[in-house]
Amino acid sequence: GNGAGEELPNINEKLEIGKGRIIKEGKQVAILNFGARLNECLIACENLKKKGINLTLFDARFAKPLDKNTIWQLARDHETIISIEEGSIGGFGSHVSNFLSQKNLLDNNLKFRSMIFPDKFIEHDKPEKMYNVAELNSASIEQKILDTINSNIVLQKQK
Repeated sequence: GNGAGEELPNINEKLEIGKGRIIKEGKQVAILNFGARLNECLIACENLKKKGINLTLFDARFAKPLDKNTIWQLARDHETIISIEEGSIGGFGSHVSNFLSQKNLLDNNLKFRSMIFPDKFIEHDKPEKMYNVAELNSASIEQKILDTINSNIVLQKQK
């Protein structure tokens, strides 16, 4: 498209509908980003790499149709998947969760968490401050990943 005030580069890349792209490849945790939090995900990846956490960063690009082949492969090759979006419940993360569930990918100890806008009023402010409150900044992404990979919930049968 065209914009006012900035010269846009000539981009000849054609997007395939329903196909995302791998930004970084790792093995332990896969971040599935949908939307404008990609830069915050990159910052979180760099900080977590220093802590020895091996991450894949996937730029989903599309919520519908999902890139099912890539998400399937990421679920098979990683211990943890975190989806991140600037949306609410019922969005991209819900579609990913439903797909993982329908394909029985959550039955083999795959940890899945979704980061979305919280269901609360956030006072209007600078975007950076609003993302901090919404916990969709790089520090919150890092913490969610650390909390998830360190969670070892043991289910006990009730007697």
